Amino acid sequence: MPVIDTLVCDDAGQFKLLTTKLAACWIHDGRHDEKLSPMVPRHAASLDSFRQRYWDYYESLRQYRAIPSGERAASLRLEFDELFASRTGYAALDARIAKTALKRTELLTVLTDPSVPLHNNASELQARVSARRRDVSLHSRSLAGVRAKDIFTTLVQTPKKLGISAYAYLRDRLRKRFELTSLADTIKAAVEKARLLAASP
Repeated sequence: MPVIDTLVCDDAGQFKLLTTKLAACWIHDGRHDEKLSPMVPRHAASLDSFRQRYWDYYESLRQYRAIPSGERAASLRLEFDELFASRTGYAALDARIAKTALKRTELLTVLTDPSVPLHNNASELQARVSARRRDVSLHSRSLAGVRAKDIFTTLVQTPKKLGISAYAYLRDRLRKRFELTSLADTIKAAVEKARLLAASP
């Protein structure tokens, strides 16, 4: 059984079949438009116009997620169909729009489950640390090196995520003073706080 039912990701093949459902990340999808480089002024104007409509629609989904309703969900589905049936005459953009239209179910997961986020940027940013280190150092030379790198990355990034100085935390532990709360207890407290906030009206 998967740990989670729905995974928010881009449309890379390695994510298929990992979970019961896949939700597409709107930020990833929107980045494809940024890669277009129209040379004709009319095409550039078409791209600017469509991107404005794209992000306006994204904002409507954000508002829906805050206050969901069946009537608004039906309206947003119709708006999606209208937006991604657009044809601008700029072939590269029209091809991109058509590809996005094929991801309708994944992109509109939020309409059936408002708890699902519209993007996975937070996860992407956390993974980027390891990716940048890999760009510089390629790979570790041993399993011990892999383990050491993963442990140290976790010990640095987890305190940052919790609003704690990683330097102060490591200094506290290496000097064996244990004046700072353990990361495990801090994580539990953060989860409980988030749970209480989610349950409050």
